[in-house]
Amino acid sequence: MPHLLHIDSSIQGDHSTSRILSSQAAAAWQAAHPGGTVTYRDLGASPLPHLDHESWLARKLPPEQRTSAQAETWALAEQVVDEVKRADTILLGLPLYNFGAPSSVKSWVDHLIAPGLSYDPGTGAGLLTDREFIVLASRGGGYGEGTPREGWDHAAPWLPHGLAMTGLEPRFITAELTLAKVTPQMAELIPLATESLAAARREIDGLWSPVPIPA
Repeated sequence: MPHLLHIDSSIQGDHSTSRILSSQAAAAWQAAHPGGTVTYRDLGASPLPHLDHESWLARKLPPEQRTSAQAETWALAEQVVDEVKRADTILLGLPLYNFGAPSSVKSWVDHLIAPGLSYDPGTGAGLLTDREFIVLASRGGGYGEGTPREGWDHAAPWLPHGLAMTGLEPRFITAELTLAKVTPQMAELIPLATESLAAARREIDGLWSPVPIPA
């Protein structure tokens, strides 16, 4: 039975574009996979704790040598990795905060990087390959080629590198200029923002559409 892991990370609730897009994608996936099951994790509402010294030691010590605190943080890594392992498709809502990914997403990635769980420490091979990973990204401004802040989006370039050890390969669907409608200085960019959101929605609609059979 196909299984979806749906993750949100925005702290803006109903005002979040990434949540709107990830919700649309989850609905499209469920429509294309009748009977499929879903696990939902909301990093914006319930962030994972950041890694600390005990987390680091838990990754270095054999199980029988771990303290209770180390065993607890390792168990959390097992839970995070298991959610991914059970999924055929992963959806991640990824807003851009202060030109980077939310710290909750960084923490999720950090917990996911666990030797023996998400990668083989002997060979370095990723253990989470062959999964569809769709990132629904939103950006308040425009950071494309030729824009004044070209290259200021540090979330999209970072995520594939951060997850490289696991074998997960994200595909991005992005809506940008989301602040145009609420920022007077960006009012002239509203048409571009509207089209960017519409293009992202169209791309989502085509993710699991049946492939036409040639006549």
